[in-house]
This record gives sequence, structure tokens and C-alpha cells, in this order.
Amino acid sequence: MTYQKSRNGTAEDRGRLVRWPEEIRARKGFWGNLVRLVPGIVTGAANVDPSLIITATVAGAAFGYSLLWVVVLCIPFLETIFGVSARLGYETRQGLVDLLRQTYGRSIALLCAGVIIVINMAMIIADLMAVADALSIILGHRRIYFVVAIAFTIWYILIFRNYRKITDALLWLSLPLFIYILAAFVATPSLTQVLRGTFLPKVWSTPAYASAVVAMFGSLLTPYVLVWQTSSRREHAVLGGEKPHTFESHAGTLVTTSLSFSVVVAAASVLHLKQPLEMTTRQAAIALQPAVGELGPILFAVGIIGAGMVALPVLVASMCYSVSEAVGWRSGLSENPWEAKSFYVLISVSMLVATIANFFHINPVRALFVSQVLAGVLTVPILVSIVVLSNDRRIMRTTNTKYQNFWMGAAIGGLVAAQILWLVWRMFSH
Repeated sequence: MTYQKSRNGTAEDRGRLVRWPEEIRARKGFWGNLVRLVPGIVTGAANVDPSLIITATVAGAAFGYSLLWVVVLCIPFLETIFGVSARLGYETRQGLVDLLRQTYGRSIALLCAGVIIVINMAMIIADLMAVADALSIILGHRRIYFVVAIAFTIWYILIFRNYRKITDALLWLSLPLFIYILAAFVATPSLTQVLRGTFLPKVWSTPAYASAVVAMFGSLLTPYVLVWQTSSRREHAVLGGEKPHTFESHAGTLVTTSLSFSVVVAAASVLHLKQPLEMTTRQAAIALQPAVGELGPILFAVGIIGAGMVALPVLVASMCYSVSEAVGWRSGLSENPWEAKSFYVLISVSMLVATIANFFHINPVRALFVSQVLAGVLTVPILVSIVVLSNDRRIMRTTNTKYQNFWMGAAIGGLVAAQILWLVWRMFSH
């Protein structure tokens, strides 16, 4: 793939802000390609957190198939953003916020870190709530009994254990969620209706519909995954890892969009609720029943636990990466806790805050959906930062293609348009 020259800086500036070692020789052949798929699948699985599942469920239950176009539209967005953010971290050997601090100043970095804190803390609280609620479905006790144990487990994994090995194992627990693909096929009354809803959707001129569009964008273009991509790729490169391959962004996009699409279809076909936003997680699990019958709630709960336990460490770590990079602290999950004290203290504090917040009486479904609306609103500055940095010749060896800039610009434009429509419809509705 060839890359165009950037207007930001010149080739002579390259290496003044960031220096990189020689490229590492990539493994070839079938097994090499298979190994390259793993980071993309993990990225996709991390993006498929409880928030995405519940947001797609609410969207399908409330508006039928009329929001499927958002999922289809996000396919080129996701593929481009996954690839660009991974390349950004690999080539610069730095995280997103660290790059902003060194290139554009500490104030911009702190502003970006602040945005990430708001998004991630909302999602950490909501996902922790969802995992606890899923355990309550299986064990039959109130979710509040499980919150502390789950939070401690996440903290322990991040502080004392190899996160990546544990994530690879936990990834298997999220596999029951892919039953949604079968449920969508079984429950759909007509393929024609699905296609019509996808490509000729009915658009409601209401604030609820606009907020659902923003939430769907937020659940798919999740900011924390983008931050995680750059920061984890930084560590991957420093430790001698291979250059990101397009296979990875394909795999991550396929995992995320296929599941989101299937959840919307299954929920639209099965759930008929007057107030979808007030549903319980047990009611959300009914969408799986056409495929697995009475096992639906149990398999749903196992999948939510797996997805949540994969996503929560990424949420916590990406937020702590951002804050550490903004203020110049030493950070990284590969660092010894005693050599990166501030980074690991921040992890501990964030888990404590999320645990305390879970003791308030909040509907998990509403909390998860609202967190994605917030993510959709605040994704824009994160995407703008990635576009600007990935086109800056002073820090990048290869800048974006016209194709990549077009789709990233379209993602930003789509989010801004949805937010404007939400504001307009909200004003007129009053």
C-alpha cells in the first residue's frame, strides 16, 4: 500500500519528534497470517463489550431494523480507524495522548485525557454493572453481591498478572454472544424486511431516534479501543512485535459489525416492549430464545461476563495510559508496578470509584445505553486527534491514504450530523 505525502511537516522533519528502529522482519505463510489475525480478533472482541450488546438490543427493540444502516456505514469507518490507530502506535512507539503532548503541547493532551476519562469511567461503571447483573442471572442473587469481587479481579489481573494471556482465555467466554448470529437468522420473519430496513430505512424525526443513532456510532467507534490500539501497539513495537497488518483491521471489523448487526435484527424480531430503555438484562436475553430456547438467559449471561471481563481491563488501562501520557508519568502494563507507581495507583483508584458508583440503584440497561450516547458525542475529538497525528510527516513514516482520510472524515461528519439532528429535533419537540 502506498501513502500520500502529508501537508503537516516535511520528510526532512521526520524523526525530530519521534525516532523509530528498523522494521522487524514479518513472519510469512499461512501460520504467519493466522497469528496476525489474533490482535484484530482481540480488538474486535474488546469492542464487543456489554455496552455494544445492550445498545444494539435497545436500538432493535425500539426502532426495529431502521438502525441497521448505521452498522453497515461503520464497516469502512472501523476498518480504517483500526488500521490507522494501530499504525500510529507502532510507528511512533508512543501512545495517542503522549503524541499530542509532545507535538501540540500539554494543554491539548490534558484536554484529550479529560475526554477519555469521562467516556471510560462511564463505560467502566456500566460494564461492571452488566457483568455483576449477568452473574446474578446465573447464581440467582442480587448483582450488588458480586460487584466487589469482579472489581478486585480486574484490578488483580492488571496489577499482578499477564493481561494478554488471561484475555486470550476469557475471550472464549464471550463466544456464546455469537449465538445472536443464529438467532437473527431464525427469528427474522423476512430477509426482504431486513434489507429494506438496512438500505431504505424509516427515519423517525424524534430525539430518541437521533440519540439511538449517536449511541450506535458510540458503541461501534468506541474511543477506548482507539486509545488502546495506539498504546498497546506502542508496547508491542517496543517489545519487538511485528508491524500491524491489514488482516487485523479486517478481523476486528468483521467481529464487531457482524455481531452488532445480528443483535439489532434479533432484538427487532423478538422484543416488543413499550419502554425498551427500561428493560432488564434478563428481558434483553430473550432475543436469544429463537436459537437456544430456555438456555437463552444463561448463555447470554456467560457471554456478557466474558465480553465484560475482556473489555473492562482495556477500558481501565486505556484511561490510565491517557492520563499518564498527558502528565508524563511512566506507564505500561509491561512495566513493574514499583517502577510505574502513579500509573498503577491510577488503576486502583479508578476501580475503587467504579465499585462505589455501582452501589447506587441504577438500571444497568439504561446505564449502558447512556454511556454509549456519551461515547458517541465525545468520540469526535478523539478521531480528529488521530487524523491530525497520522497525517503529520514529522512523527509518521507513512501517512494516511486519501481513502483513509475520506472514511475517517466521513466518520467525524456522520457523528457531528447525528448530534446536530438530535439537538434540532429536541428543540422542536419542546
